[in-house]
Amino acid sequence: MALNPDLRLRRAARIIVLDAETRALMFRFDVPGRPPFWVTAGGECDPGESFEDAARRELFEETGITADPGPEIARMTPEFVTVEGEPVQADERFFLVRVSQAKVDTAGHTELERKVMTQHRWFTLDELENWHEAVFPVELAAMIRSTIAT
Repeated sequence: MALNPDLRLRRAARIIVLDAETRALMFRFDVPGRPPFWVTAGGECDPGESFEDAARRELFEETGITADPGPEIARMTPEFVTVEGEPVQADERFFLVRVSQAKVDTAGHTELERKVMTQHRWFTLDELENWHEAVFPVELAAMIRSTIAT
């Protein structure tokens, strides 16, 4: 898991939100000049903020859900270009949160999020594996299956 020292390290918490039917909440990003893509809730850690605290904060800001993110279930270190256009080296930690109701409140979205996060929906695991638009992380359905099987 070598990190690229030439890029800014972007520490982020990603939250996999599953409803009672084991559907995953995903947000569609429409960024000018790029094909649309879907990602889990989550975002960059504030300076000095732990991954767990960032997961709790981002979950509430992006979904209106207040919940304990529980233990970290996965870590990924992709390189990508942010929606603001900055190439970064990510250190992303994943958390799983189960909710009883598929209710989402996006009132806490920032101005940028309102511009680029154009939709949200609940995906079955089969839909995640076969969706016609990009889903990140690509291995999300397998990650969920392996986590809920234990």
